[in-house]
Amino acid sequence: MPTRPGIIIPAVLFASWADKGRALVVMGGLCLKKSPRVKTTLAPPGRRNVAGMTTESAIKGFIFTDEKDASRYTLMHDGQLVSVLDYRDDGRTISLTRAFTIPTFRGRGYAAKVVERAVADLETRGDRHVIPVCWYVADWFDAHPEHASLLRTR
Repeated sequence: MPTRPGIIIPAVLFASWADKGRALVVMGGLCLKKSPRVKTTLAPPGRRNVAGMTTESAIKGFIFTDEKDASRYTLMHDGQLVSVLDYRDDGRTISLTRAFTIPTFRGRGYAAKVVERAVADLETRGDRHVIPVCWYVADWFDAHPEHASLLRTR
C-alpha cells in the first residue's frame, strides 16, 4: 500500500483469523480513506460479519467458542487455551478433522469436553451431519452411541 511521507501505518499482529476480523473492525475507525476490505459497520442481516463469526458460552469456568472464520471450536480455562477441535464445513456435513490439547494440559479430559460441547452445538443446530475424520472423535462417538444419529451414513 503506497503511503505519503509522514503517514504512520500501525502494524497489528493477530493469533487467529478471528483476531484478524476484530482488528479490521478496530482499524476501520482509524482509517481516513474507506476501503471495502476494512469493516466499519455491521453487515446487513444474512451476511457474514465479525459479530457472527464467533460464538461462545461459559460453563463451570470453561469458555467454549465456535470460531467459524477459523473453522475450529476452542476450549479455554482461566483465560488459557487448553483444547482445539478443527473442522471443515461444506454446508451439509461437518468433518471433525483434529482434536488437539495443549501438551501441558493433557490427561485432564479437555479434548473430551471440547468434542462433547461441539456435538451438543451441532445437535442443537440440527442442520449438519458429522464425519469423524480424527481418530479421537471417532473413538468418542464409539463411546457415546446415543449421538450416533448425528453421524453421516453412506
